[in-house]
Amino acid sequence: MAATLPVSATQLLSLPRPVFLSRKLHVHAYGFPFPSRSPSSRLVISENRAICSAPELLNSTSMAEEVGSDETVTLRELCGNHVPDHVLRRVEEVGYVIPTDVQRQALPTLFSGLDCVLHAQTGSGKTLTYLLLIFSVINTQRSAVQALIVVPTRELGMQVTKVARTLAAKPTESDLEQNSCTIMALLDGGSLKRHKTWLKAEPPTIVVATIGSLCQMLEKRILTLESMQVLVIDEVDFMFNSSKEVSSLRKLLTSYSSINNRQTIFASASIPQHRRFVHDCIQQKWTKSNVVHVHVNPVEPMPSCLHHRFVICGKNMRLHTLLSLLQTDAPESGIIFVGEQSEKSKKAGNAPPTTLLMDFLTASYNGDSDILLLEEDMNFNLRATSLSELRQGGGYLLVSTDLAARGVDLPETTHIYNFDLPRTVTNYLHRAGRTGRKPFSDEKCFVTNILTSEERFVLQRYENELMFNCEELLI
Repeated sequence: MAATLPVSATQLLSLPRPVFLSRKLHVHAYGFPFPSRSPSSRLVISENRAICSAPELLNSTSMAEEVGSDETVTLRELCGNHVPDHVLRRVEEVGYVIPTDVQRQALPTLFSGLDCVLHAQTGSGKTLTYLLLIFSVINTQRSAVQALIVVPTRELGMQVTKVARTLAAKPTESDLEQNSCTIMALLDGGSLKRHKTWLKAEPPTIVVATIGSLCQMLEKRILTLESMQVLVIDEVDFMFNSSKEVSSLRKLLTSYSSINNRQTIFASASIPQHRRFVHDCIQQKWTKSNVVHVHVNPVEPMPSCLHHRFVICGKNMRLHTLLSLLQTDAPESGIIFVGEQSEKSKKAGNAPPTTLLMDFLTASYNGDSDILLLEEDMNFNLRATSLSELRQGGGYLLVSTDLAARGVDLPETTHIYNFDLPRTVTNYLHRAGRTGRKPFSDEKCFVTNILTSEERFVLQRYENELMFNCEELLI
């Protein structure tokens, strides 16, 4: 077995440690309007609790049964002959040898060709899971878009693109005999002219796109999806809850491509009313009727290494309370989440809360960490610069809106501060999920909430829904 190598923060294949919080791992399949089946094609739950379907997979021993429930099975063994050897070598080079729970459960299902809803904790390895499927399917001899990954933000798109390119790299001479796999980032803020030239000259094999830029290309027929075999919608609950994107997303799922010609994967750490969502996937023809819902660790939605805390103070004392926490904790790397500015405040000409907080910390905080800003109103180049600086190493304090809460992978982050309490339990889950992401580490990480006494009941509701306990700090 290949040795596990150390992984630095700059290696972007940050696809987190195995989650062994509970051995009661649940996987659900839903029988909503399933067409009639022969007995040989019924759903089967194997010993490793992954659900497999399709008669050809079950004629003899299923892949899941071959792998079994052995937690020491390697990622290479799990992938079998499905994934090219050079991809598996790249995965092993950055230290990923043993699969995480979501990979162990989902990959046999994905390799069998079934549509899938990947529902697992933040930092559980969903990105690597669907990328391994994509590399098992694509044919680099064909000059066509064969896989499409749709993401909600430019930042997540840049991250996924870098991971995919890392896996696609061919470092040896024998690998160079094969055609290269080209991966294109079609993201908001990019150069449409350059994208058009690239697409016309040589269609990439894999496209990572935000829905706005993607639909522009589809509507102008600069990009077509006739050859697409895999469609991934990452952070799917966020995408469907965005009024700006939902109509375009529905059109992508039903008009620009057909469920009969593609394998569809939805991924997120949070899918509220997931049974209803799976039902809607079938009814709306976003997926085939035998879609599988892989739900990992539903009993503990967040990693056990997170330590949740709260401080109650008056509204006028929040800045000084945060400063006191930073001086006490002395975090090497942390994220401070701030609520978005209201339309009323914008119209009144007030400075954004992120700007006010940045100014305060710059003047008052004497720590060694660099203080950086990431928010929606920044231009794309500045946002890219902030993330680039974070990944260069060294300590940081990132002041951000919920833009940083979805998918952004900064494994060195040990402290999260909710300067403003998130508006929903889903936002709390994703903010908290920006820490506790360092692979194979049990290092304790902290999520600290600054609240008024009137907000305590909101945090208590989040505790009940996400099943965690929050300790009060007296400062």
